[in-house]
Amino acid sequence: MTRLYFLVIAAVLSAHGRVRRTSERGDVPGWVMVVVMSAALVIAILIPFREAIVEAVQNALNSVTGQ
Repeated sequence: MTRLYFLVIAAVLSAHGRVRRTSERGDVPGWVMVVVMSAALVIAILIPFREAIVEAVQNALNSVTGQ
């Protein structure tokens, strides 16, 4: 009886692992697209507003450090 119990548990875990692996295949391309789009958005914002962003960060740091 104990051997049958372990055999059933092993079969269920094996099937669960196979189902889980196939259902997560689409996640990697989605994450790649999110990272690429985020990088493109940062670059698109940084190029025209670089001087204003640098100045704002410097002013904020100067106000915190007291310089």
